[in-house]
Amino acid sequence: MKITVFHGSPRKGNTYHATKIFMDELQKCGDISFTEFYMPKDLPTFCTGCTLCHCGQQEKCPSRQYIAPILESLLSADALVFATPHYGACSMPASMKNLLDHLDFMVLNVAPREENFHKKAFIITTGAGSAASIKPIKSVLKHWGINRVYSLGFRMRTNLWDRMPKLRQEQYENRLRKEAQKFHKAKKKRPYLSTIGFYHISKLILKKYVGEGNYPYENWKEKGYFKKRPF
Repeated sequence: MKITVFHGSPRKGNTYHATKIFMDELQKCGDISFTEFYMPKDLPTFCTGCTLCHCGQQEKCPSRQYIAPILESLLSADALVFATPHYGACSMPASMKNLLDHLDFMVLNVAPREENFHKKAFIITTGAGSAASIKPIKSVLKHWGINRVYSLGFRMRTNLWDRMPKLRQEQYENRLRKEAQKFHKAKKKRPYLSTIGFYHISKLILKKYVGEGNYPYENWKEKGYFKKRPF
């Protein structure tokens, strides 16, 4: 199994520690290979909102040199892992949001990638408001068509893993290892109802409001998505 891992912070703190435990357990489950990207090191430029990717000109993206290897790894992977701390009362760090911004063209109503409908993903986050980080990432992944998105968030009560009581460390580690085993065994399922609904809404919008000559419509037409679902 090929897994692409996205680390949302350069700080190798609690989220990084939790993710490495998760990856370690996955490694024990079978033939696993990881490709890791660290934000913002591997994507140091912000999305400029130029919309070239929404017009079918991904090769002209100002961040092409950084986003190309990320996209290649993502599409060829069997599974994805998103590791992101929770920042304050806001959500994920800007570097993780920047990654999702750069890949926004993969949403179902623009240029979905058929490979994504066969993938599973896992989101790991730590912090007092983990749900606020998990929710937007999960929403984006479902709009990409990812088959199943799993998640696990921890309220750490400290910024250093080793400062936690040993018992709590063991509890968190055991939970991570159990979730890794379950994730490894998870099989492809019927698409989310929201994915099916978004597909039909997208088809209607592209036919009625976007129309011929525009990239999203022409992309769907070329891929045959108006006649058959990509999942």
